Amino acid sequence: MRTDIHGLILPAALLYAALTMVAGAQSPAAPSGSELEGTSWQLVKIETLDGKTHVPSDRTRYMVAFAPHGELSARIDCNRGSGTWVSSEPGSLALGELASTRALCPPGSLYDEIVAQWSHVHLFAIRAGHLFLKGDGGIYEYEPVPVSAAAPAPAAAPAH
Repeated sequence: MRTDIHGLILPAALLYAALTMVAGAQSPAAPSGSELEGTSWQLVKIETLDGKTHVPSDRTRYMVAFAPHGELSARIDCNRGSGTWVSSEPGSLALGELASTRALCPPGSLYDEIVAQWSHVHLFAIRAGHLFLKGDGGIYEYEPVPVSAAAPAPAAAPAH
């Protein structure tokens, strides 16, 4: 079976070029770390540099939240973690070491892939409401974590 790899390489190359330009740009439109502060994201997909795409079976099992003061929390499948982040110039991002639980996740988990590349992330861009992280292993696409629906109002007490 022949795979048309050109269909995968061009979008990845264009995104890589956009991320590289963002990291080097000094314009006010370039994203800054302050755009990340207070945001939470869930994983849409990982596109590795060798052309493979990994899509989580449940996006809610792969989340990252960028807290103030360079702290972050993460859920990576069956594990939870915390760490640090810094964006010293527009489009740049460095993720510090991740302190994580080490439960054995089920087959098909993206835990090992994400943890192995965690500290190699060095660029970010926000495009069309999605967060793109670029690391040595590929491009990680995240979408905003949906705001949970408001809790239903309590039932009225019966009248006497």
